[in-house]
Amino acid sequence: MNYLAHLYLSGNDEELLLGNFIADAVKGKQALHYSHGIARGIYLHRLIDTYTDTHPIVAETKIRLRDKFKKYAPVVADLYYDHFLAKHFERFANETLDSYTQRTYHLINNHLPDLPERVQYFFPYMMAQNWLLGYAEVEGISRALTGLSRRTSFESGMEKAGEELTINYIFYEQEFELFFPELEKYVEVVKREI
Repeated sequence: MNYLAHLYLSGNDEELLLGNFIADAVKGKQALHYSHGIARGIYLHRLIDTYTDTHPIVAETKIRLRDKFKKYAPVVADLYYDHFLAKHFERFANETLDSYTQRTYHLINNHLPDLPERVQYFFPYMMAQNWLLGYAEVEGISRALTGLSRRTSFESGMEKAGEELTINYIFYEQEFELFFPELEKYVEVVKREI
């Protein structure tokens, strides 16, 4: 899962959300340098990633992507799933995606000085370009994947992932629809345990 899913799955707990958002920039035991609530969010992020990476439905998505995107298939799958969450956001949350993203950007921006340097660097771009709202459109996902493609050390092909999404849209959407409710149930259980 990518940014939108991690944020959404945090629920209304602000520290959990912040930790879930910064987790990729926090290595190993560095989580211990944060408050208990933010550390819980970091651990939740890692649990979500492990669950997603090992789920059989997600494996089907990655198999379909592997020929074109090789080792970047999981990255593409994560963004595709964020697209479907964004597209159907009001069905999962009781607010519009626009309202949610503005509220979430405001929260993160208020805490930005306390977040990892890597997050302080990219977040202003994320907010200014409204990545999260952009995920609701195939064009926004294409833009995000093209940007990621430019930053890879190897030929990734991710700049063509928008075309792949369009061609096989129904398959990816069906896999998301099967997978995401299972992920939500899993997260509700582990949030009580971390």
